[in-house]
Order: sequence, then structure tokens, then C-alpha cells
Amino acid sequence: MRSPFSLYGTIRMEDKPLIIQSDLSLLLDVHSPGAIAARNAIMAFSELIKSPEHLHTYMITPLSLWNAASAGISTEEVLSRLHTYSRYDIPQTVIFHINEITERFGAITLEQYSDEDHYLVRFHNDRIEKEVVTRPAYAKMLSRCPRGFLLEKYLRGDFKVQLIKIGYPVDDRVPLIKGEPISAEFRKTSVQGVDLVLRDYQKEAADSLLGDGSPGTGYGTIVLPCGSGKTVVGMEILRRVKTRTLILTTNVAAVHQWIAELNDKLILPPDSVGEYSGMRKEIRDITVCTYQILTWRSDKLADFPHMKAIRDHNWGLIIFDEVHMLPAPVFKITAEMQSVYRVGLTATLIREDRREDEVFSLVGPKRYDVPWSELEAGGWIAEAECIEIRVPLPRQKEIEYAIAQKREKYRIASENERKIDIVKQLIENHREDFILVIGQYLNQLKKIAKELDAPIITGATAESKRDELYQAFREGKQRILVVSKVANFAIDLPDASVAIQVSGTFGSRQEEAQRLGRILRPKERSSHFYSIVTRFSSEEEFAVNRQKFLSEQGYRYRSEVWE
Repeated sequence: MRSPFSLYGTIRMEDKPLIIQSDLSLLLDVHSPGAIAARNAIMAFSELIKSPEHLHTYMITPLSLWNAASAGISTEEVLSRLHTYSRYDIPQTVIFHINEITERFGAITLEQYSDEDHYLVRFHNDRIEKEVVTRPAYAKMLSRCPRGFLLEKYLRGDFKVQLIKIGYPVDDRVPLIKGEPISAEFRKTSVQGVDLVLRDYQKEAADSLLGDGSPGTGYGTIVLPCGSGKTVVGMEILRRVKTRTLILTTNVAAVHQWIAELNDKLILPPDSVGEYSGMRKEIRDITVCTYQILTWRSDKLADFPHMKAIRDHNWGLIIFDEVHMLPAPVFKITAEMQSVYRVGLTATLIREDRREDEVFSLVGPKRYDVPWSELEAGGWIAEAECIEIRVPLPRQKEIEYAIAQKREKYRIASENERKIDIVKQLIENHREDFILVIGQYLNQLKKIAKELDAPIITGATAESKRDELYQAFREGKQRILVVSKVANFAIDLPDASVAIQVSGTFGSRQEEAQRLGRILRPKERSSHFYSIVTRFSSEEEFAVNRQKFLSEQGYRYRSEVWE
């Protein structure tokens, strides 16, 4: 990760926007002249918790500090950034905790060993060693040797996950093994006639993951906004390592997009790219596979047959597209495949199941991140205006809402029929734009599609029909699409400039970010993201949480009330 904050100008005390509290929370005064610079400085090692109008609250967590450490941000750099923007002295307890937590990264190392069945575990802190080896669950994994402890190779992933669960990240320094070599180079000009020149941040992202090829490099997660070319970063890593590659992604539409991009931008031998999905079972030098097929089984007690089919091949690189969506069963195969190059691609590492620590341990720590606002300023993603429209519930629904259970309240508010008129008005206001109407509830989406006389894409839509509708949208033949959450991820619709969100998955921050991402491809006009929310309802509360991640990236929601 780049560190653009090493050299600071002088900031007047009254302009310093940060208040650091002893519980490791950071209060950011968003009205301060230094607020944007401070936010960009601290987001590498903290997480946004609250984002009301005047003070945003960030929290320094162990995982946020370890991600920063793995990206080369030292303890001294963390404290320097805090000192630069803090209005008051940093509490001594905060300094102590930052030092204590960051020292844990590197305190346990996993290294190559001379025999072919074991790895070497070394503890560089006596206290941590005593705590780990005296716990029966971990002691039974380890056997003492003169240089430290031996760990059987098949336990590599499990050991790392178990240790981070008790607050100790394992620094994996075992050299990675390349799979069978393949041929892959970028074309100078794509098949579609576009000159191919990697952007600086795309090169930096690949550099940050691969490093100098020494132990401890070659695996990790790259965080870039939708529309910024994460697929190109994945292809650049593939080009550099030139080894058999497995690409895992969210759905068949995304599989087809990856295959199209690979064939468009890379010079590859004939028939070297295969699709492994519900429709086809091709295993080639570069195989693109859905998470769904890996997690399919005939019943809850059966094995996952396709996991074995995939696992038994000599892969040298695995690309986890939309890694924040990595299904829990796939963690198992990931734990077993720790000796290969691994890269996770995502717009946000947020997982609503809170398993970010397992992504850290099994795929790898965050190696690269860049503020969305920085790429927007550089013209690499579109400028976007976020507007939250609040609308009252119809009177005839008020009693039903009042007596409903919590979950049903949210659904009643989400399916507020007044939203349909607002959607129609917004579409009227954007006659020249390409528009996505996005929602959670199928009955609501079907009504909207009927009112708009527009096609609808849901999980029940056949893959061939989805591809046909997406292509019609890309070619300008279809200006409006109504889509369910199947379009949240990995769908490339470059001309989309307006997204109208009518309902969502409760307070999902990652869903909000992904939906905004559908309209961030650079284009001549600015993009608009509308979120329609029922006023004085639980939907308002969830909306606040949904907006946290985008607030952290510098986006501000303008609120409007429509009666």
C-alpha cells in the first residue's frame, strides 16, 4: 500500500480534526479543513463505526492494524499520522495498545522446514509462546524441535485461522510453489481495439502483492472500487507468475465476463481458458469457476464433489473475485491450498458474517487499498452524487406496520408502494441516462418492472436470458433494467449512470458499496445513486448503517423528503 502521509505540512492546532479517545475510537470533525486528509490517513488502520452529520467515529481494531502492518505501514507511521491530525495529545493507553497489538504481527512465523511433511513454527515472543503451547487445542498441533515447533503441512490453514481467533496472526513465510507454467502476455491493443496501458495504481497493486518474490509475498487481498479495473490487476498478476490459474467468482454472468476479458486483453494459446459452472465442466490452463458450483452437494450430509475435482489439479495461482463473498464451505478448500499464489479482489473487505479474520489468514492480508475519492479525482472512476429520498408510508399501512414484528416491519417499509411513483419521476428526470432499478423483494421489483414496461433480472432468470439483457443494455438497445441482488456483484455495465435502490438487505454496507459500484465506470456525465427509504421506519435505521462504508470513502448523502 502506498504511504502518501509520510511528509506533512504544518497544521494549525485549531484545524486538526481528530479527537483520539482511550478506547481506541477516533472522532473526526468532518467540518474541519483537514478532515479529508485525516480521513485518508487513518482509513488504512481504522474502521468507520458511525457517520452522523458532524462527527464520524472510527475504531482502531487488531485486524485493521495487522492489515496496515502487512501493507508496510509501521507502528511509527500509525502514531505519526495520529499525532499529525490529533487536536489533543494521544492518550498513553492508545499508544500502549497500538504498540502491543502491532507487535503481534510477526511474533509467530511459519517457515519452510527441511523435511517434506512439516513446516517450522517459530515464536519470537516468550509470553505468546507460553500462551499458545499451553492450550491443548494448539499444543496437539505442534511438536517441539531444536529450532521451534513442527506443524504438519495439512494443518497450515487451520493453524492460522485458529491462532487469529485468539488474537495472534501468523506471519506465513513459507515460499509459494508455482504450478505448471503457461504462456500469457498482454496485447498492445485489445481485440476490441482499445490501447492497453496499465494504470499506475494497477501496477502498484500487483507490486504490493507479489513484492520481490521472497517468502511472505505472493498472497493477499487487493481493495479497489468497482469500475477501477480489478480484473486487469488480476490479469497482470497472472501475466507475471505465468502459471496455471483458477479464478473463482460469484455467478455465471461473471464467469462469462472474465472469459471475455481474458480473451480480449491477453495473448493466450488456443483453448487455454475454460468454464467450470453448472452448464460446463471444462478444466483448462486458466479455469473460471463459480463459488456456487464448488458449494453444491446433493444433500446436507454429502461431500462437495466439485471441490475435489478442482482441488486435485496443479494450480499455481487462485484469484478470488469478490473475496468478501467467499462462501463458508470454500474456506475449507482455501485452507488446504496454502502453498499457491493467492489474490482476493474486492471493493470492500466488509463481510456481514464478520469473518474478515479468516480472509486475512487464508487468502491473505490487505496488501493494497486506495481511497475511492482519490481515483474519482484522477478520473479513473465516475463522480457520483448520492441522494437519499425519504418518503412517508401510506396511511392505510400505518397500523399494519405498527403491530408487525421487527423483520416484517422492515419488509413493509421496504415495499412501500409510494416508491414506485418516485422511481417513475426519477426516470423522467434522467431521460438520457442508462438506469438500474435495484431491489431486494421480488414482488416489489415485478410491480416496478410492469409499471416501467422494463425487463427484470432475478435469480430465476435463465443465464442465457441474463446475458442477452445485459448485452442489450451495453449496446444501448435497452435503457432501463430492473434487477434483484443477483446484479450486486461482478456485473460490468459501463454505461450505467443512474442507480435507483428501492430496497436492500437490511444494513449491509458491502451491498450499498457494490450497488454504487455499478455506476462508477468513467463516463462523460456524472453518476447518480438514489436510495429510496420509508420515513420514520426501521428502514431509516438500517440505511444509516448501509451508508457507513461509502461515508468512509468520502461520499456524502444528500437527504430529500418527498411527500
